[in-house]
Amino acid sequence: MRVRLMTGGLLPAYADGIRRVYAEVFSAPPWNEDPAAAGPYVERLMTDALRPGFTAALALDPAPGTPPRGTEGPGSGDEVGGFATAWTTPGVFPTDRSYGDVGRALGPERVSALLCGALEVDELAVSPAARGAGLGAALLTAVTAAAPDGRCWLLTSVHAEATLRFYRRAGWRRVPATVPGRAGLTVLLGPGHPGADGFAHR
Repeated sequence: MRVRLMTGGLLPAYADGIRRVYAEVFSAPPWNEDPAAAGPYVERLMTDALRPGFTAALALDPAPGTPPRGTEGPGSGDEVGGFATAWTTPGVFPTDRSYGDVGRALGPERVSALLCGALEVDELAVSPAARGAGLGAALLTAVTAAAPDGRCWLLTSVHAEATLRFYRRAGWRRVPATVPGRAGLTVLLGPGHPGADGFAHR
């Protein structure tokens, strides 16, 4: 598989593959989402693609027996094995979705210093059938390579032990603050984030 960076305008051609990977990954423990949630996610993604600084990376594998790329529209014949998305966190920190809980956990000073204006990794998912080939690391590197001054961050669940180990190996660091809510979310800072030096790898 190859990892390809793309703008939001190309994503609709890969919507079916993204929907399938999302359902495969997030219906499994510890996420346990209804597979049907993949549909609304893809719809939301098309809106998120309009956010400032949006970028996406897809792991693509040409399906056997399909025409070479370029003979048809984008995505024709490509099997999606994984995807990652990111965008720039606004200077005025949002309060919708999980942002309000993050703001309460970190406080306005740390939110401003660590998160505002940084690149926010929203989703990273690799199909179970495509794991073990380094695609997760390649996708993460692709969407964070252009993070301003290395400032990137993400949210994940403290219950996702394998996910936390993955990010720890990649050099990401947890901010020691409990994010309110049942999901058990935690903030991680990328290895190049200038604010990450104050936090131990854990």
